[in-house]
Amino acid sequence: VQLQASGGGLVQAGGSMRLSCAASGRTFGSYSIGWFRQAPGKEREFVAAISRSGSRPSYADSVKGRFTISRDNAKNTVYLQMNSLKPGDTAVYYCAADKFGGLRDTPLRYDYWGQGTLVTVSS
Repeated sequence: VQLQASGGGLVQAGGSMRLSCAASGRTFGSYSIGWFRQAPGKEREFVAAISRSGSRPSYADSVKGRFTISRDNAKNTVYLQMNSLKPGDTAVYYCAADKFGGLRDTPLRYDYWGQGTLVTVSS
């Protein structure tokens, strides 16, 4: 599967933004999808993940209550709705696919990655 993340840009603190992760291929529904982010000089960190059907989301504590992950398997797309954004959310955001369908928070567990989209939150 090939993934392409989009929707990043510049937003003021307190604002909202929605990222999309579009996938190619007919087997999109067989993958769980995760969002990760990487700020300059920092390691890539888990943000959220969603199960194959979309019924089970998982979130990092740092974004719980502010971010919502969802998916539309008919459109081969996963979304990350980000509200109440903070300057600390500034990073390149990546989506990734896990062929084993887990809700993993470790980058190494994911098999396919998109190219990333930059989110910048100004104070």
